Amino acid sequence: MTRQQVWELLRRYNAEPFHLRHALTVEGVMRCFAEQRGYDPEFWGIVGLLHDIDFEQWPEQHCVKAPELLREGGADESIIHAVCSHGWAICVDIKPEHEMEKLLYAADELTGLIGAAALMRPSKSVQDMELKSLKKKYKDKKFAAGCSREVIERGAELCGLTLEELWQ
Repeated sequence: MTRQQVWELLRRYNAEPFHLRHALTVEGVMRCFAEQRGYDPEFWGIVGLLHDIDFEQWPEQHCVKAPELLREGGADESIIHAVCSHGWAICVDIKPEHEMEKLLYAADELTGLIGAAALMRPSKSVQDMELKSLKKKYKDKKFAAGCSREVIERGAELCGLTLEELWQ
């Protein structure tokens, strides 16, 4: 699948700007992880774009409805497994196995937290955010309360990273 096809598939089921921005953010993070680790950034980015394909319309069936939507859209099984595994121990029993799946699992919640922290900055950007600022926000359980610290920590552990290594 091309990125354009993936974007069109995502847009078929997602219209809210927040969900689209989140998909683009996770795409960018996944591309960065792929480049750092010597993997195909296009494939990792596609998975990042599609990871929440079912969430906007079927939040109660998140990662359960996704395989149907992805198969109809022409996605292969490696994309489907990766997308579904980011809901492991949250809404499905599909454990992340590949390094990419583990990083997606960790990054999904983390991008929400980082995005919220960026919005609190005068610049509204992550470009000038320091790690100590993110640490402070992370410790405040009321800040971005919808971003599960437990999932972020479990994700870092799955990846064999400390929280600081993951945040960077």
